[in-house]
Amino acid sequence: MPAASNPFMPPDKVCVRMAQRADAEPLARLINAAFVVERIAFDGDRVDVLGVGALMEKGAFLVVEDPDGLAGCVYVEARGGCGYLGLLSVAPIRQGTGLGRRLVAAAEEYARRAGCRAMDLRIISPRAESLLPFYQHLGYAQNGTAPIASDVTPKVPAHYITMAKLLR
Repeated sequence: MPAASNPFMPPDKVCVRMAQRADAEPLARLINAAFVVERIAFDGDRVDVLGVGALMEKGAFLVVEDPDGLAGCVYVEARGGCGYLGLLSVAPIRQGTGLGRRLVAAAEEYARRAGCRAMDLRIISPRAESLLPFYQHLGYAQNGTAPIASDVTPKVPAHYITMAKLLR
């Protein structure tokens, strides 16, 4: 039986670029498609175009594309000597191809260049089983918890798990 082939470009060969304002709508679609798995804890979309635009004012989205459009993105923000990584999103058809790891590496490099010595992130507790090992494999360590924002009503008990990594 022939081996299955991956029709996508390997993650180490993809070009990462900074998103532009014109990317706001496709970014919102990509993020919401990738975050459908969070509907176990929250109803509705994760972000809208206005939310993406507001984040672009504070930080940057790094994106990768393929012929079909945006394949993945990550939000990164320099907060003094510490970076913040969020909204890591990979198109569902591209998940499991290494693209997420490539985007995290790009976000870390962005933060290093901005003078950050560490990177913070947070995940929601209902997704800890799958996300903790992913980020731990990339060198992140759990360093605390935080409550879910008061304007968000989870469907199940939930909190944030905070993680950090020293950038070398």
